[in-house]
Amino acid sequence: MLSPLLMAAIAAQVVEDGFSKLQILLQQLIDWGVSAGGRIIGAIIIFVVGRFLISFLRKILSGVLAKRDIDAGVQTFVKSLVNILLTILLIVAVIGKLGVETTSFAALLASAGVAIGMALSGNLQNFAGGLIVLLFRPFKVGDWIESQGVSGTVREIQIFHTILTTADNKVIYIPNGALSSGTVTNYSREDTRRVDWVIGVEYGENYDKVESTVRRIIADDSRILNTPEPFVALHALDASSVNVVIRVWVKSGDYWGVYFDMNKNIYSVFNKEGIGFPFPQLTVHQAKD
Repeated sequence: MLSPLLMAAIAAQVVEDGFSKLQILLQQLIDWGVSAGGRIIGAIIIFVVGRFLISFLRKILSGVLAKRDIDAGVQTFVKSLVNILLTILLIVAVIGKLGVETTSFAALLASAGVAIGMALSGNLQNFAGGLIVLLFRPFKVGDWIESQGVSGTVREIQIFHTILTTADNKVIYIPNGALSSGTVTNYSREDTRRVDWVIGVEYGENYDKVESTVRRIIADDSRILNTPEPFVALHALDASSVNVVIRVWVKSGDYWGVYFDMNKNIYSVFNKEGIGFPFPQLTVHQAKD
């Protein structure tokens, strides 16, 4: 058996060895913490400075594009693209500062490129659609368009989406892929538009009087163009009304103002002239005994 003194010496040596290992472990943790803390602080500084520089460069780019009088749709597209690319570069720089090998990171992205491309195939199509929209320019910022069952004023043409603002101030995002491959109606492309009405009057009304009254109302509105000449004709003999078609040309910006004002003026003048508007009627004939 070991003597008590030898056992005590062995126990003391074990404690000392354990304490030494603990000191080494603590020192390693402290060194790692200092190193990691430095990298984290450096990454935070890079991120903050990078965001500031991206914002600064975007302002410079906006000023350059505005001075060159480049189309607003192209401006929003380019600014959105530059912002995404610079943000990706910033993320790579931050990851590199944290100690991750950027070459390994790039290889990882390259190996995942096919999968990402398949997952984002819709967005890639939208990106290509945005380029097509900017190249062929079926519309521009400020135009009123109708597509995909919605209509509104084009507010921005971004990388993946075109933003519309509706008449009741809703914001609609339409994928560029759908816009480039679908039907788009541009109401602002031409300087003039035709306004149509079909007005019903009662049977028995003097058509010549109706036509002359309509032409007088048209002549009183200076917004209606003389070329092409306004058109008024008997459109159809309907079940309970004689329908008169009216077609005039106006500047595109006057379309809705003329449309609603003509409705009001026709109703008012027809009432003054004694021209009756039809309403549903049912004539019942009673057989005599």
